[in-house]
Amino acid sequence: MSKTDYYELLGVSRDASDRDIKKAYRRLAMKYHPDRNPGDKESEDKFKELSEAYEVLSDNQKKAAYDRFGHAGVDGQAGGFGGGGGFEGNFSDIFGDVFGDIFGGGQRRSSVQRGADLRYNLDLTLEEAVRGCEKSLRVPSLASCDVCNGSGAKPGTSAKTCSTCGGVGQVRMQQGFFSVQQTCPTCHGSGKIIPDPCTACHGHGRVEKVKTLQVKIPAGVDTGDRIRLAGEGEAGANGGPTGDLYVQVNVREHPIFQRDGKHLYCEVPISFVDAALGGELDVPTLDGRVKLKVPAETQTGKLFRLRGKGITPVRGGGVGDLMVKVIVETPVNLNSRQKELLREFQDATEEGQHKHSPKRHGFFDSVKKFFEDMT
Repeated sequence: MSKTDYYELLGVSRDASDRDIKKAYRRLAMKYHPDRNPGDKESEDKFKELSEAYEVLSDNQKKAAYDRFGHAGVDGQAGGFGGGGGFEGNFSDIFGDVFGDIFGGGQRRSSVQRGADLRYNLDLTLEEAVRGCEKSLRVPSLASCDVCNGSGAKPGTSAKTCSTCGGVGQVRMQQGFFSVQQTCPTCHGSGKIIPDPCTACHGHGRVEKVKTLQVKIPAGVDTGDRIRLAGEGEAGANGGPTGDLYVQVNVREHPIFQRDGKHLYCEVPISFVDAALGGELDVPTLDGRVKLKVPAETQTGKLFRLRGKGITPVRGGGVGDLMVKVIVETPVNLNSRQKELLREFQDATEEGQHKHSPKRHGFFDSVKKFFEDMT
């Protein structure tokens, strides 16, 4: 069939171990298997090529002949793939170890399935996240049918063994020169059929319901935290266990505070008079107002730390701090008298700029030196 190099087909080097060869074949065969690509002729041909390569490279004697003579050394020996003589080997001998866990080795598949896990996105305020709270959730999900108790069969009746697959859930299909196992088209892999379905769930065993849950949110949660509610997901099929519900936390933005882990940050505007002469500010915290003493000659952007006014993390540890950043606000909407006073103040401090405005004086000295050096 294929004249492409077997090692190249599997994407392995010539000194690859048996384990690496098997691993490469398994990965590619699962991708191109006819069951996963129904009606795709290219995938079917690719799968046959991969199977041919694996049969040769997994057999030490054939591998040695191929390494020495190439395709000429194994033509007519690869289970009939290359010689055109038909498939001579046992399907399970070649593929059983690779696909046994996919197809079940021809054994009966259990129709019992675990229910799906669900995710619920929960928005919280910063106060709710910091202090903890209790929330009522309305969660749409699939629940076990009360009428048939999840069996899918009408009360008084029961499911029957599928006559097509004999209850195995799979059938063996002949495709060209080899056979594969496929999900039974009659029972869809369950091994059973329901001749008289439940009228409430139409034979599915589950119905859509909206359930209301009360969930306790622990103090200190943050965006990205996830709370698992075991057994509150979707009901399993055919009596299978129920899945879980995961509550995904998202903390909304706060108009005053920004959160960074266990610490809080906020900006407080102050007048330039308070910044120059000092004073006291009322600073908000999550527990109420506190007094913050601002020393004289405070510059804009100065950061003050209020210890213990942050957040206690949900996973334990010390309480965080509140970081207060003061922003000096330039006065606006001045009347003529106020403007006159500011000009008088400017004139009074003009001669001592190096003393009253050291940063401004130093900056312009640096600018002057920069231009002098350029010339």
